[in-house]
Amino acid sequence: MSAVTLLANPLREGWTLTHLSGTAPASIAGATIEAEVPGSTHVDLLRAGLIPDPFYGTNERDLQWMWRCGWRYATDFAATEPTEGERVDLVFDGLDTVTTVRLNGHELGSTANMHRSYRFDVREALNAGDNRLEVDFASALEYALAREDEVGDRPRPQPSEKLMAQAARDGLIEGDPAEILAKGRVYPQPFNAVRKMACSFGWDWGPDLQTAGIWKPVRIERWRIARLASVRPLATVEGTTGVVTVHVDIERASDAPLTVVASVTTPAGATVEATAAIDPAAASGSVRVEVPDAALWWPAGYGEPTLHGLTVELHSADEHLDNYERRIGFRTVEIDREGGAFTFVVNGVRVFVKGANWIPDDHLLTRITRERLARRVDQATAANMNLLRIWGGGIYETDDFYDVCDERGVMVWQDFLFACAAYAEDPVTVAEVEAEVRENVTRLAPHASLVIYNGSNENVWGWWDWGWQEAMAAAGLEGWGQKYYEEVLPAILGELDPTRPYTPSSPFSTHPYDETVYPNDPTVGTVHEWKVWNQIDYTHYADYAPRFCSEFGFQGPATWATMLANLPAEGFDKTSEVWLAHQKADQGNDKLLRGYVPHLPDSDDFETWHWITSLNQARAIEFGIAHYRSWWPHTAGAIVWQLNDCWPVTSWAAVDGEERPKPLYFALRKVFAPRLLTFQPRGADGALDVAGTTHLVAVNDTDERWSETLTFTRMALDGTELAVATAHLSAGARETVTISVPSHVLEAADAAAEVLVADAGYPGDAEHVRAVWTFAEDKDMAYEAAPFTATATRVEGGYRVDITATGFVRDLTVLADKVDPGAVADASLLTLVAGDSAVVTIASDSEVDPQRFVAQGVLVSVNSLVASA
Repeated sequence: MSAVTLLANPLREGWTLTHLSGTAPASIAGATIEAEVPGSTHVDLLRAGLIPDPFYGTNERDLQWMWRCGWRYATDFAATEPTEGERVDLVFDGLDTVTTVRLNGHELGSTANMHRSYRFDVREALNAGDNRLEVDFASALEYALAREDEVGDRPRPQPSEKLMAQAARDGLIEGDPAEILAKGRVYPQPFNAVRKMACSFGWDWGPDLQTAGIWKPVRIERWRIARLASVRPLATVEGTTGVVTVHVDIERASDAPLTVVASVTTPAGATVEATAAIDPAAASGSVRVEVPDAALWWPAGYGEPTLHGLTVELHSADEHLDNYERRIGFRTVEIDREGGAFTFVVNGVRVFVKGANWIPDDHLLTRITRERLARRVDQATAANMNLLRIWGGGIYETDDFYDVCDERGVMVWQDFLFACAAYAEDPVTVAEVEAEVRENVTRLAPHASLVIYNGSNENVWGWWDWGWQEAMAAAGLEGWGQKYYEEVLPAILGELDPTRPYTPSSPFSTHPYDETVYPNDPTVGTVHEWKVWNQIDYTHYADYAPRFCSEFGFQGPATWATMLANLPAEGFDKTSEVWLAHQKADQGNDKLLRGYVPHLPDSDDFETWHWITSLNQARAIEFGIAHYRSWWPHTAGAIVWQLNDCWPVTSWAAVDGEERPKPLYFALRKVFAPRLLTFQPRGADGALDVAGTTHLVAVNDTDERWSETLTFTRMALDGTELAVATAHLSAGARETVTISVPSHVLEAADAAAEVLVADAGYPGDAEHVRAVWTFAEDKDMAYEAAPFTATATRVEGGYRVDITATGFVRDLTVLADKVDPGAVADASLLTLVAGDSAVVTIASDSEVDPQRFVAQGVLVSVNSLVASA
């Protein structure tokens, strides 16, 4: 719970939405409809049946008229006149984005920043009795274009010819798109000229809807004497003592002496309290609370994420004026950068980061609930992740998101909101950024899950490598954002929150910025790996071992059920206009094709192609992460792009826009497991060598020693043992060891008909871990189409599929959503050898014929692809 003023009146009811300006359909132009707050124009119009679902088919394009419209949100409410000495404030927690606010005809102020709150003193404008509140929204696009005229057109991501042609059709650019592209014209949407969610203007995985609305709560607050303007708890650990220093800023209506009381409640129910007096002339203060032998907050996989209750009260004499409640966690966090490293150290323990990048979970933000966020974070932890990175083109998430991460031990990497572009450093923008950052650093300070601040996404890299310097010099422009990353943000964090590490950008190599050091240098700091996907095969992930990879990914389509719900029949053609409306990546289909043809057979059948590309996405990322993990502690983290989607789209996500896990999700769960065996090339001295001898690497990301007998078996596809060897595995806590593979099991007589299997423990045991190596690419293997038996039965809560392998079967998967859109399988991408058995449990409320779950096209594998090619 955030700061709560004693008399607060939420303004939730009676809102209307009116179209004010800009071209709109006849049914909407000038119309007034009922609205919800928090809400947005798209959601309200959709609820009223006045616009089609923006996510369906090509409707996104049909709604571009909304970009240049003006709107009014209005409501009537009753109030009493202020009593003597009483303050009355109108508070907006979030406005998206460019507004003018009026109460009873009095203009209270204007806004142009989605990422901060606004407070207006309304004593002079408030009526005793009926009141009329109006919030007028102007076009964020037109505002951004006007600002761009003032401060200059700074570089943004370069578009494809397809996007440029679309921009020409939309009237955003004039002239021949090919000629403009040849001149280096940047993407026409000026998202970097307004403090609004950058991906609101579209991205290579998201729609261009340019939302508007009162996207967070609004209320009237009435208070006397003083209130808590801000509360900033900074928690750490000193020895075995948990320490929280609570900093408060006070807004006063009188010069009365004040007292701040802070108390911490332990999980066992004990309370520790401290008090500080605030002098009449003071507007701030602090109080320190010490909790002896405090239970610590640990990341997932390292211990319990223990939280303590914090209450802060503001008193004047015996009168309780205001209070603030939060949960905090005691822990320390730092980044070890010695020798170019980038290793998280939490409570003195070095942590390998198993993470994913996070985007807003629905493009229409006000539809995101705490329950939805909890489901998504639970999916992350179930896939053995311990960190989510909030990407800089989105939003500072709601407290619900950080609360859920606090509870589950998921670390949060927080980007400040600068992404993939140069940003003006004029006084107006600097002032907005400073206000935004101060507010959000203060708001996020209590969250134990927040472990690092990052200045920007790819902006330092862009300045170095994307032609920005030349483009700005040609335009006579100065200031690309370095002032924020090297001056403004570090200064604010040094003042408000020195307890967490900071980096200027992702990727980055030096801070302060050194113009002689490449910012995407894999030997120093963090890297983004995008040559894979954009240019080269996924096996090139193994070309180098970075110190930390904070962004890399590979595309795959949304699940079948999600596509069925959002694409008309003509969309099930990868060359169709409908399909391409949900494939935003530049040359995305071509890159998908190039990505799988070295490894898997091709197909002209769309449904088969869907499975091929889904599978290859999973394969690519599993390959990359296994490589990164095999180099711990040299490589200290892998943050895949991305966990989630904001709408139905072909993208890099593991969970699609309707919350369904893609095959990639199950690959992440496997490759991020606490214990991993992986075959990797190594040179004679154990060094990186992509042409080196195949070794087995054992990764033990647990606090217990991993001591086990290893069995290497080279076998025919039918299970016949051709060669066997054993070795002893001994890996200490959080240790990676490399083991030589005996040559007689590593040398295949028939590469297309043999596989190598390494088992730690015995198949069927809970602690069993396996690695599989094929001597040829899957497309060249002599696979049987279905070397297994499978039966499906109805069980309580859904269905059960029992599988027994009669030969080698690779990546066996039940695409359960093809049978029931609500069905969720608990396992996927099963690789079995002859004699293995497995069970897939499918949660489902639907009554269907169980045999549909084992039918052709639903029960799929690599084998079926290769055998039918």
